[in-house]
Order: sequence, then structure tokens, then C-alpha cells
Amino acid sequence: MRSSTNKSVLTKKSQITLPKQIRDFLGVKAGERISFVIEDNTVKIVPIKSKIEENFGKVKPIQKPEDFKQIREFVEQKIVQEAADEI
Repeated sequence: MRSSTNKSVLTKKSQITLPKQIRDFLGVKAGERISFVIEDNTVKIVPIKSKIEENFGKVKPIQKPEDFKQIREFVEQKIVQEAADEI
């Protein structure tokens, strides 16, 4: 594994800027989430993958093409039923 040293300054709000080389290595962009993992005397920075991106394409439609108008009407009816049940 290649070793590299990058430095950053902790701001008054306890924030840091990840150097571009680190962002590129991790494959993260502005607005994406990362996790800090403490192991022994080391802190690891781990990108958090979006659940949507991880599961994209895993759910197959029951029928093709899907009738989104019918699905929306079904969901709206269920919402109305739940609201009526609360009254």
C-alpha cells in the first residue's frame, strides 16, 4: 500500500478540509457522508455508501412497464384510509 502524508488545519468549529488527494482516493465528493473509525491509535476515514445507490436495481418490478399512475392512486387511497381511521 502506498503511503502519503497530507495535512489539514482544525478550524474554530472543529472542522477539517480533506485534501483533494484523500477525497479522490476515497471517491467522495462535497455533500457525501464519511465515517471516522477509531482502531488502536489510528483514525480511519471510511466513505458511507448511500443505501439507495447500494440497492439500485435489486428490486424488480412485478410488471413492465410499471403503471405509476395506478401505484400513486393506490398509495393515495391508503393514506386517505389511514387518516379516516384516526378520526
